[in-house]
Amino acid sequence: MTEAESISPFGKARSTVKGNPLSDDEVEKYNDFFKASCYLALGMIYLQKNPLLREPLQKDHLKGRLLGHFGSTPGQSFAWMHFNRVIRKYDLDAYFVSGPGHGAPAVLAQSYLEGVYSEVYPDKSQDIEGLQKFFKHFSFPGGIGSHATPETPGSIHEGGELGYSISHAFGSVFDHPNLIALTIVGDGEAETGPLATAWHSTKFLNPITDGAVLPVLHLNGYKINNPTILSRISHKELEQLFVGYGWEPYFVEGDDINTMHQAMAATFEHCVKQITEYQKQARDSGKAFRPRWPMVILRTPKGWTGPRKVDDNYLAGFWRSHQVPITDPATNPEHLKILEEWMRSYEPDRLFDEEGRPRVHQDELCPVGNRRMSANPVANGGLIKKPLRMPDFRDYAIKIESTGATRDGSMKNMAVFLRDMMKMNMHNFRLFGPDETESNKLGGIYEAGKKVWMGEYFEEDSNGGNLAMEGRVMEMLSEHTCEGWLEGYILSGRHGLLNSYEPFIHVIDSMVNQHCKWIEKCLEIEWRAKIASLNILLTGLCWSQSHNGFTHQDPGFLDVVVNKSPEVVRIYLPPDGNCLLSVMDHCLRSNNYVNVVIADKQDHLQYLDMNSAIEHCTKGIGIWPQFSTDAGQEPDVVMASCGDVPTRESLAAVDLLLEHFPELKVRFVNCVDLFKLIHPSDHAHGLSDTEWVSLFTADKPIIFNFHSYPWLVHRLTYKRPGSINIHVRGYKEKGNIDTPLELAIRNASDRFSLAIAAIDRMPHLKNRGSWARQALLNAQIQALNTAHETGLDSQDITQWTWKRNGRLWHGNGRNGA
Repeated sequence: MTEAESISPFGKARSTVKGNPLSDDEVEKYNDFFKASCYLALGMIYLQKNPLLREPLQKDHLKGRLLGHFGSTPGQSFAWMHFNRVIRKYDLDAYFVSGPGHGAPAVLAQSYLEGVYSEVYPDKSQDIEGLQKFFKHFSFPGGIGSHATPETPGSIHEGGELGYSISHAFGSVFDHPNLIALTIVGDGEAETGPLATAWHSTKFLNPITDGAVLPVLHLNGYKINNPTILSRISHKELEQLFVGYGWEPYFVEGDDINTMHQAMAATFEHCVKQITEYQKQARDSGKAFRPRWPMVILRTPKGWTGPRKVDDNYLAGFWRSHQVPITDPATNPEHLKILEEWMRSYEPDRLFDEEGRPRVHQDELCPVGNRRMSANPVANGGLIKKPLRMPDFRDYAIKIESTGATRDGSMKNMAVFLRDMMKMNMHNFRLFGPDETESNKLGGIYEAGKKVWMGEYFEEDSNGGNLAMEGRVMEMLSEHTCEGWLEGYILSGRHGLLNSYEPFIHVIDSMVNQHCKWIEKCLEIEWRAKIASLNILLTGLCWSQSHNGFTHQDPGFLDVVVNKSPEVVRIYLPPDGNCLLSVMDHCLRSNNYVNVVIADKQDHLQYLDMNSAIEHCTKGIGIWPQFSTDAGQEPDVVMASCGDVPTRESLAAVDLLLEHFPELKVRFVNCVDLFKLIHPSDHAHGLSDTEWVSLFTADKPIIFNFHSYPWLVHRLTYKRPGSINIHVRGYKEKGNIDTPLELAIRNASDRFSLAIAAIDRMPHLKNRGSWARQALLNAQIQALNTAHETGLDSQDITQWTWKRNGRLWHGNGRNGA
């Protein structure tokens, strides 16, 4: 075989596994099923009338707008129907992940032929009327999309953005020991970075406790308008690539349908036997190991079974078959004739009966009940989800000796709570993160579940490595893969938490975006059961990056999240450890949200005892009376904060103001739930205007110190009464290798700048404020000089605590501590 022949998608089957497991009669039956699958795919793209071509095809039978992708459909259908054979033979628990973009025609065709689609959508029945509706509603207003969208039975992976099929598949089989995820990887998708890292997921798959992923790399040769890289390298180089990744690749290549049926049947059977043998070996011995798991490389022509040429242009086997293969049948009579001949070549008259029911031997070729891949409940994970067993978070409270004067680590304390929660949920909860769990002060969780590691072990790994084959913490230095694992894990009915450094969470902006869209669409679909929320805990904050510098200073993930549907996103910035516990308990119990929690990992000031923290987090925003002096009176200024580091600086600013102006009526407001700021017409959590005015007033200056970019607060509050009075400080993209205070000064969010901003906005102080202003500027300059001379902030900054009377109200206000 020459190298040119070795990468050709045409000809008789060339396969690694040899054998002819099918009888001639079975080959004919699979031929019929394959033809029906391809016919349904074309019908979805082109037809809104005359679904079985019982009359000559006319242009008014066509959809007015032709949408859809045919190129990968035949290969995907081919893999699906042959895997059905081994499901039936070995009674497998399996489902299908469609990685190629716009792969829905293949998935929908199989679901329709299996009968699942008509069960889920009774009006799309298996008759002429139902088939016409089935065709018309594909990529049609009010219908179903061309990806494997949430409306698609059996889908957990839409594929709107390419690159996540493998990580989603692995996430779904963790802790599902009998599940196989048959995962089609498009060769265009295989060029993405996330897909490249996801191949390493086998290093984290335990053959005792987990299921298996059987990838099928579908090399059809072209993307939208270009050859694909993996389709143009030699057979040997391609094989070496995946052997290097740790897989055992099996090739099935060609386009001769009869020999391809035999090759695919033999290959899938071999792969399934290999998977089950590995699992049996590990489970019988009780000793986990990392096998060289099987994968299939399927090479077929793009647009397989279509016309090789139309006019003088290549179609099948070329990029022109990627989307709508023949684009102008409504205006080109010759092309309409070619389309009709092509569709009739699939023999719809023979393969559908008089009433329009398919007669393609479904009873012999398809599994039954939930063994049908499009009916597998794992792809509607809320059906099999079990609630987390939760310890009482109140038992982990940080004791507050003195409000604003107790210093402790919120994150390391929460690690103890997570440790005990993991002990109670050893089969349906995992922690995910890119090599940062220890750095993020969550190492305490290793007492319950160590890091999964199926690779080699060195002697020194016993010295704090926290590695174990049976671990529960998933760490890989790829945010994409960790996020994909987590999404697959919760979409298939389990619970999890991703922890990551705040500045680099942007790596998965678009993944979170896609998940938000998935959840929002699921809310509109009655048969989709609720899944556990996607919980993201961000730390390593921009305000505490004195050694990492400017590269690690970016709190902008919040700007991405607030753009998503208010039905599915929540953002929390707990100011201290007890609030963090309350917030995390709430998030881990919730369903169908993306919850983003931002908290500092360093030791810092604690403010609220547990009861007060619960009250505060339940409200989401509120006045802190222990730091306010305006009880029963109009405030002169409202000092507000959102985030733990901004809260400390705001409170220090209040301290400075009261030092210079003891008579000032200061109101201190803290926000935990960011969406409390937005108008209720835009988010369900938003305060009413009456509630807003009761906190912030309608006419008093508001100095709002925010964790992230300040304009986000202006954006959220622009409808509010007195919004013109809000002066927001936050991160303004100014940074370097700074001490914490120096960084805050660079961004004008430090205690001195905040106090000066308040003075400047209280005109009744008149010239009395100038002396205080001068003193504050001098103190700020001294602080900067100390940082530059010593590399540290002075002790009066780092060890600052709230020393004023904990009950500053002039009245019977409650002390929050």
